[in-house]
Amino acid sequence: MSKRFTVDEVIDYIFSHQSNIEDIELSETEEDVSEEEDNLQYDPEQEDESVGEEDPAVSDAESEVFKSKRGDMAWSSSPYDTHSRAPTENIIKRTPGPTRFAVSHAHDIKTTFELFIPPSLEKILLEMTNMEGRRVFGKSWMDIDKVQLDAYLGLLLLAGVYRSCNEATASLWDGESGRSIFRATMSLQTFHVLSRVIRFDSRETRAARRVNDKLAPIRDVWDKWVEQLPLMYNPGPEVTVDERLVPFRGRCPFRQYMPNKPGKYGIKIWVVCDARNSYAWNMQIYTGKPASGVPEKKQGKRVVLEMTKGLQGHNITCDNFFTSYDLGQELLKKKLTMVGTVRKNKPELPLALLGTKDRAPLSSKFAFLGRTTVVSYCPKKNKNVIVMSTFHKDAAVSSREDKKPEIILDYNKNKGGVDNLDKVTGTYTCKRKTKRWPMAVLFNILNVSAYNAFVVWTEINPGWNAGKPFKRRLFLEELGRSLVNPHIERRQHLPRTQTSASLVRELQAAPSPASCTGNQSEDTRGTKRKRCQSCPSNKDRKTSTTCHKCKKHICKEHTKTITYCDSCM
Repeated sequence: MSKRFTVDEVIDYIFSHQSNIEDIELSETEEDVSEEEDNLQYDPEQEDESVGEEDPAVSDAESEVFKSKRGDMAWSSSPYDTHSRAPTENIIKRTPGPTRFAVSHAHDIKTTFELFIPPSLEKILLEMTNMEGRRVFGKSWMDIDKVQLDAYLGLLLLAGVYRSCNEATASLWDGESGRSIFRATMSLQTFHVLSRVIRFDSRETRAARRVNDKLAPIRDVWDKWVEQLPLMYNPGPEVTVDERLVPFRGRCPFRQYMPNKPGKYGIKIWVVCDARNSYAWNMQIYTGKPASGVPEKKQGKRVVLEMTKGLQGHNITCDNFFTSYDLGQELLKKKLTMVGTVRKNKPELPLALLGTKDRAPLSSKFAFLGRTTVVSYCPKKNKNVIVMSTFHKDAAVSSREDKKPEIILDYNKNKGGVDNLDKVTGTYTCKRKTKRWPMAVLFNILNVSAYNAFVVWTEINPGWNAGKPFKRRLFLEELGRSLVNPHIERRQHLPRTQTSASLVRELQAAPSPASCTGNQSEDTRGTKRKRCQSCPSNKDRKTSTTCHKCKKHICKEHTKTITYCDSCM
């Protein structure tokens, strides 16, 4: 049977045995800490889990907990102890700038551009274009070669240099108001024929491929071109992911309507580019809903993860279509960080950051969860902007008059990478009026390739036209002329206008005013006679005449001359 004590008896017992109780508590405390624990190594993950638990009273007094919309996430109003955590600075393994392959192959402006239009791509264009030409024109069609294809692409680029995308093609060839280089390169009819027959795939197998691939008419060309983009340039620490619209109003199975874009209708392309110089590092055409007709869920997350494959240590800047808490965590696993605006309907956002009532203008409210930071900034009364970041770790606010947080300043600095790409390619765009959407994609390929080549060339040669504000126009003009000049040099007939004819004569200037078709043109007479390389070996014709371009020996039968009047001579 237990004995009952009064209150006074209990108090007297405690005071009489107080020294013994203190000794017991002290000995228990000493036993809890062992020598092995004193030598434990620092574990940042365990440190993150124990942040805020050492002194609960201080933590509760200084920080406030915000619940997310769905109630399964607890955000804190104060940042975690960043000093006790492992460093999270982005480390880029590849040196930003042109790759070694690009540096070793970019000998001049033309070869720099050809890095993005490789021989495998040109082979497809030549093969499919000649196939279509033979189908349309029959035996009268003469196969085009690389020189003629380059001349066609060069004229497109030159039309963009002169900002003639909305000008009628016939006016470019006009004898009075047109440009002499167009008539000097080829006739207007030849240009129209090439625009008519240029193709990127086989017509016979297109229907079967189109069942599973809406991009079948240009899939091979597009994939080979996109493969070249990351091989020529390593982006800097800041990368932008966004969408662009290639204007097109014709028939297209995946044409999009985007009212916030200047063109409104066209082909939507996801783009990853360097935030500093807008180099297009990766692209992907959006072909609409899948064949099942079910809309894709978490499309923004999927696009960013696919488009940033191969990057490590970079910071990704994107808008509210892509940004989410789940995307930030997936990017952290790939050693990438993220900064982007967030839509207010995201369930992971804390409710305390969404409201604007009783919020002062130019005020900021932060919330932290692990390595993710969210800020709500009020630029004016009853309006706020929410930005999420896995790159920033504190509640830093600038000292400017608008008191913008550092997260928003960094976002504004890097968000315009793709928008600037749209601007620079739109200024000197080579697009022409067309009803075929594959041609619109080709124009986009040429525009982006020319700009990427300009970025690579200027970084390899920083002193090229230094100090001039219009270097890109000079680059495009020199590129266009280098593409058309080989075709002008082998022209058989002079154009009718005097300026265009004089341009042809300047390029064909040689001791003997002659040229030939194909790769053969009469130039000079060598000192040693050799067998004609165009005749069969059984004829054994010896000649001292050589081709102006390839220097092969050719006889009179395979030599074509141009006749000049006395004034032209």
